Amino acid sequence: MRDLDDALTGAARDLGAHVATTAAGAADEADVIAVFVPTDRDVLDVCMGRSGALAGAGAGAVVLLCSSLRPQTCAEVAAAAPPGVDVLDAALTGGVRGAAAGEVNLMVGGDPAVIDRIRPLLEPWTAAVHHLGPLGSGQVGKTANNLVHWAQICAITEALELGRRAGVEVAVLRRALMDGPTDSRTLRELQHMRLTWHAKDLANTAALATEVGLDIPAAATARRIMQGITVADVARLLAGGPLHDPARSNGDEGNFPVTLPEKG
Repeated sequence: MRDLDDALTGAARDLGAHVATTAAGAADEADVIAVFVPTDRDVLDVCMGRSGALAGAGAGAVVLLCSSLRPQTCAEVAAAAPPGVDVLDAALTGGVRGAAAGEVNLMVGGDPAVIDRIRPLLEPWTAAVHHLGPLGSGQVGKTANNLVHWAQICAITEALELGRRAGVEVAVLRRALMDGPTDSRTLRELQHMRLTWHAKDLANTAALATEVGLDIPAAATARRIMQGITVADVARLLAGGPLHDPARSNGDEGNFPVTLPEKG
């Protein structure tokens, strides 16, 4: 394995993992090379170049792109892969808690024969493996997932705040919503949501919508609202307080610009 976090690499070494100093070294002799990094640029940096994962990948290896990416990034990595090396996009949902429990949901794009070949390696750490179509399809699925996820957080927090201001206890209202058609994992685990990467995720959603000629106002609304919601805000709301901290409220929470990625 290769990671920039010494604590993680140390823990992996203690468990018997081979720790490399470069991505190429980590890929050397590996049957499956899983790439978990935050952004499209990071994926390209890890995979490309003399010290990149593709340089160390041997014939028969499979590269799994597990980050939330634009489909074009998956295509770029696949185009650079040496002969005999297959690339799959394998976007996952479930977050840190799901990963720790081995219950992530994997949405995969690529050759179904390659997916079947490595399925025994995927099943121990996933709850489900879905083949959505050709390379890039897993990222389309993850983009759709991200839109639903962030829109849910916006709707749930605003609904709970609405109830609080109208005199209903937040905890009581939340339990009632859990027992109805409004129930969701997001509602049940709201206190565990990290609220990271919403700007990137929703920018990717907007970029994909533009590419396919679709107007999706929900994405723009969620993008604006999420800029004004913090983990502290959610914790205060679930404890019965106001969603937004009055000390910092100026009446325009969330109205911040978001820079969309350039089309590749």
